[in-house]
Amino acid sequence: MEFFSTLEQILQIGDPAKKIAHCTNFYEAFTKGEVKMEPADEPKVFESPSYAAICTIVPPTQVPRRSRFGTTEGRAVLLHAIAHIEYSAIDLALDACYRYRDLPWQFYHDWLEVAMDECRHFSMIEELLGELGYRYGDFPVHQGLFDAAMASLDLISRMAVVPRYLEANGLDANPKMIAKLERFTDDMAKRMKKALEVILAEEVEHVAKGDRWFRWACKRSGIEDMEKEYFRRVERVYPGTLGSKEGLNIEDRKRAGFSCSEIRLLAKKEVDCQ
Repeated sequence: MEFFSTLEQILQIGDPAKKIAHCTNFYEAFTKGEVKMEPADEPKVFESPSYAAICTIVPPTQVPRRSRFGTTEGRAVLLHAIAHIEYSAIDLALDACYRYRDLPWQFYHDWLEVAMDECRHFSMIEELLGELGYRYGDFPVHQGLFDAAMASLDLISRMAVVPRYLEANGLDANPKMIAKLERFTDDMAKRMKKALEVILAEEVEHVAKGDRWFRWACKRSGIEDMEKEYFRRVERVYPGTLGSKEGLNIEDRKRAGFSCSEIRLLAKKEVDCQ
């Protein structure tokens, strides 16, 4: 089994169950030392996301709004949105392993670990979605995460834009969803809340891995002002990031590697960060 060619195949699998099964088998083989790294071809720039085979892709403005958490459909919309993020995150982690060559073994191990976490998160959310009578693909989705990844193909940009910007935004959004679910006392609401808490706790480490490899890549390239470089890279993909964020999860961002100066630059309003 060859590392990069196998990952290319897994990345293009659209069916979630098949992707997760192949990803799991690949991870087990990798950790046992049964995978060789002998790349024959340059990495592809994919034209469409793997989930295009099972999901209707629409502009972000046409995706169902996450609201009415007290209704079955409202909860299904929320769970579907989370499932889509987690499914996309599987591919983003695998793509990080596939796209970048001749890096330390720990890099590949870190992002395969992240991929396995995302597989577990997706399965956890998909199970809850199924109990409500829905499945992944029942609601339209957007491909914003895929587009951002394909717009940040070099290592420094990818680590800045995906884990250190997009996944870090999840650290801010997740507690807000948890707070909304706390109003409900039924079993499903409690289980949804618990699932979100698990995801939040584990996503901190995902962002932290992105932070470590962003700094590693900057250092390798001789970049000394990493905070300036971070915002420069993110602004290329998401103009207007500086001073645009409200409700920042300061403590989890700090745990994941953000400095107070970065948090203040992100925040729309003055924040208490020490």
